Amino acid sequence: MLFEKIRSAGLAHYSYMIGAGNEAVVIDPRRDIDIYLKKAEESDFSIKTVLETHRNEDYLIGSVALKEKTGADIWHADDYLDYQYGNPVEKGQIFKFGALKIKALHTPGHTPGSFSYVLYGYEGEPLMVFTGDALFAGDVGRVDFLGEDKLNETAGQLYDSIYQKILPLGDEIILCPAHGSGSVCASGIAQRNWTTIGIEKKLNPRLQYEDRQEFIEKAGNMLEYPPYFEKMEEMNLKGVKSSEQLKKPASLSVAEFQNLQQDKNTIVLDTRMEVSYASAHIPGSISIWKEGIPNFAGWFIPEDKQILIVNEGDYPEKEIKYLRRIGLDNIKGYLSGGMIAWHMAGKKSESINTVTVDKLCTIIDNSNNFFVLDVRSQDELEGEGEIQNAVNIHLTQLPENISRLPEDWEIYIFCGSGLRSMVAASLLKRNNFQKINVVLGGLMGWSSTTCPIV
Repeated sequence: MLFEKIRSAGLAHYSYMIGAGNEAVVIDPRRDIDIYLKKAEESDFSIKTVLETHRNEDYLIGSVALKEKTGADIWHADDYLDYQYGNPVEKGQIFKFGALKIKALHTPGHTPGSFSYVLYGYEGEPLMVFTGDALFAGDVGRVDFLGEDKLNETAGQLYDSIYQKILPLGDEIILCPAHGSGSVCASGIAQRNWTTIGIEKKLNPRLQYEDRQEFIEKAGNMLEYPPYFEKMEEMNLKGVKSSEQLKKPASLSVAEFQNLQQDKNTIVLDTRMEVSYASAHIPGSISIWKEGIPNFAGWFIPEDKQILIVNEGDYPEKEIKYLRRIGLDNIKGYLSGGMIAWHMAGKKSESINTVTVDKLCTIIDNSNNFFVLDVRSQDELEGEGEIQNAVNIHLTQLPENISRLPEDWEIYIFCGSGLRSMVAASLLKRNNFQKINVVLGGLMGWSSTTCPIV
């Protein structure tokens, strides 16, 4: 038997590959499919079936790309939508491979046509359930995609799916969700790499409500909706090419890079760490550190813009992979030699001031002319503490709230490490703010008496 859990960093996405009798099934594959092909080849399995748990909105799915490479049959959920590939899965449908089988379980709520898939063992006993975005470790799927007026209905559907279909499978069943901690598909996913139905019944806060109505009231919330979700939904109905089929971005000289930069439809993305960006960066560039691309690039880079990458100067393989997983395919190239080459060519760069946490505490305790911008999420404020007198604007909401910030005051931007603060600083600088300071470090060193942690 073959079983693989494939983790996609940043997106906190999980896909799965199960095989028996030399036939393999892949559930919710990501766009860059080389890993599935490699594992199938290494184990001498042929990928025959691709199963989708729901119409995805946070990443591009690799079903069509896998079919092109392997000839596998695709079975998609949410059959009320206008899919341009594959076949709609049916309630109770059985997929056999070797001595194993998978049964399709209709579990609406996250989307109206969501499916979970139950894996049965050699003796016909249920072993695992692949729940997609219905049930996670520590949370349940978001139910707000159909709008606020449908929240009670969709939350009720999710309750019924979980309590009437998933939980009755048995406490010993291994639970295999489509996402882990950090996903935008739920707000409170726990950092449990492996879990079971029994563990979730005991530890998952969303499964502790006394009745259906209480579950609906607690789970039925409107969450942030990233701007790229709509495009992901559209592309995932059509089916997309694998990222391996796309043109390799070019290595650009300083002159070539600067020439492309002049185009108004171009965005320069600097993927270096926050301290490097602070020291020197190309004017007008956006700072998103490499591992932060899956979470934040879709918020700040429109899909119709062409992208130029600045990193340490080598081929930005991981950056390109991350961008293409969320449909940002128009990557023109990267600056060969990085900022060293830029400076050697005599080109202008800019910098951003940084301060440590203890230095900021000293400043605000001895001054009246300061403005602290906290770009952490509401969940972080509630769990870690809030800085008294600071203005909280979550990083993803900053562009639409820039008017709330004073241009003539020194602004000190705080997150928890400095990484997201540098993203915020780059956005403010693009909007002509000059008095910007990024706070390096988290709350551990906070000691201000003027702005204590509350």
